[in-house]
Formats: sequence, C-alpha cells, structure tokens
Amino acid sequence: MTEQNLQILLASRPVGRPSPDNFEFAQTPIPSPGEGQVLLKIRYLSLDPYMRGRMSAAKSYAASVEIGQVMEGGTVAEVLESRHPDYAAGDMVLSYSGWQAHALSDGTDLRKLDPQQAPVTTALGVLGMPGFTAYAGLLTLGQPKPGETVVVAAASGPVGATVGQIARIKGARAVGIAGGPDKCALVRDAFGFDVALDHRSPTFAEELQAACPDGIDVYFENVGGKVWDAVFPLLNTFARIPVCGLVAQYNSTGPFDGPDRLPILMRDVLTKSLTIRGFIQREFHAQRPAFYREMAQWIAEGRVKYQEDIVDGLESAPEAFIGMLEGRNFGKLIVQVS
Repeated sequence: MTEQNLQILLASRPVGRPSPDNFEFAQTPIPSPGEGQVLLKIRYLSLDPYMRGRMSAAKSYAASVEIGQVMEGGTVAEVLESRHPDYAAGDMVLSYSGWQAHALSDGTDLRKLDPQQAPVTTALGVLGMPGFTAYAGLLTLGQPKPGETVVVAAASGPVGATVGQIARIKGARAVGIAGGPDKCALVRDAFGFDVALDHRSPTFAEELQAACPDGIDVYFENVGGKVWDAVFPLLNTFARIPVCGLVAQYNSTGPFDGPDRLPILMRDVLTKSLTIRGFIQREFHAQRPAFYREMAQWIAEGRVKYQEDIVDGLESAPEAFIGMLEGRNFGKLIVQVS
C-alpha cells in the first residue's frame, strides 16, 4: 500500500468565526522528489492570526487560499530525501509547506536550521516571523527611546512579548495588555514587563491611564477594538503607532457598530503629530541578518525569553487555530505534526 500524506484543506470560507466545517482532511500519496527537489517530513506547524485573513476572499496584502487548497503556514521540517545539491537527508529546515505532513520543495523557500544553536521550534516564533515582526516593527517604526512608555497589546503572544522585551532592552518602560490574570502574570513575571494589565477588567481604561501617568509614546497595535479605545486618549504628541494586527476585528462581518470616530482620529493625527503606520514584516527583509544575530544574542544572554504552546497532532490544527483567535493559547501556538 502506498504511504499517504495527510493534508488539511480549506473547505469553505468562514462567515465570522471559523468553524471545523471550514476545513477538510484529505489523504494523498506521498510525492517523490524530482531533480533539484527535496521531500520534507513536517515536524512542526506554526499557527498564526494572519491565517484568518488567508481564509477570506477579501482583497489583502497576500493572495487568499483557494477552496480545496492546503492551508498555508510556516513549518519546521526534516529532509527525508534529497535530489538537491544544497540539502541532505536529516537536515532540519524552515519551510512554508502549510498544513500537511509531507511536502516537496525546490529549495528556494528553505532555510537550514541548527538544532545546536536553539530549539528548532524557535524558528516559528521568537527567532522566526513573529520575532522578526516585533523587531522590525518596533525598532524601525516605533523607535523607542530611553524613558519613553511603550504599550503593546496581546503582550503574552509571540509578537507582543518580544516587543515589550526589546523595548526594555532599549531603555523604555514596557506596559503589556493581555487577557486574564494568568497571561498577565506571564507578561510581568516571565517576560519582565514593568506593568501588565488585563483588558477584561471592567476598569481597564482607568488602570491603563494610571499605568501611563506620562502618556504613551509608542503603541504597538496587535488587537484594535476596545484596547485601542483605551489607548487612544493617552497618546502623546509625536506618538508612533506601528499597526501589526487587528485580531479583535478578524471575525467581524458587515459594518462596525457605533458612531463614526474617524474625524476624532484624524483631528488627533494632525494636532498631536501622530505617526500611524501599518506594516507587513516582509517589507523589512534587509534587516533579517541583524535580527538573527541580535535576537540570538539576547536569548543567549537571557534578555529575551519566550513561551511556546505546543499541541499534538496535525488533526488538532483546526480546533487549535479557532481557539487561538479566541485567545485560548498560552504563548506561541505550534502543532507537533510528527
């Protein structure tokens, strides 16, 4: 019997919150590598909020996953068989093979990993796309200065946690916002933020104001929604707002509730000389060598710490992904495929 490759496909486009019905499990024969190709065995799959956007047909910065296609995602894989001169069986690589157990690659999307330097899972988190997102977005757009106040939403996640720790390295105060007392304890005690606030608290806005007596100089936006509402009045003149994500709005359908607040926003953009800049991490590709060098050093020195939430089995990916969008994960969410 031919060995089969488990794949998870996009079965339908979600309306609002994704459901298990939006995913389909498929079995296909494991492919054989041609000349210049490698066969990969996926060991770890990264689950990230941006994947919700790929499930939609709405125009965005990247193409949507088509119905019937393998869900996309970053992976750590082992080379099982190689017909490529740069790779040998047993090599561990970062790839973008998506939600499946095996994949072919021509090598152009691979990066070799050194398991002796750091656990290979970090290539999906603090030493991968989330860590680089934090590094490039904060340092290039946020530009924190000693003594300034940096506020970051989703501070227990892989991007937010890294943002706060880099802010501290640069001499700024780090105020983290997370959901629930356990996540706030992680932000404060493990990641070393100066303050950690629970956005679920009924007095969250007042607590944020008390935590930022001198206002907010940098707000790293990962969430939107009511967190933005509490941050906005506290922004200082010349505040910088890198906009990385809006996870509170990813499952929204139709027009947003409430009055049109755009005139108020634009007034403060003008009168406070605010800088609001959306970004995608790939825009800063040239900074990757510096990121790998500095982040590896910070981790080795204990100045940057990380938390991983690893779930077992590719079959668990849909439910784990849905839970992540609802804030159920505790750190960087990774599926151990095999």
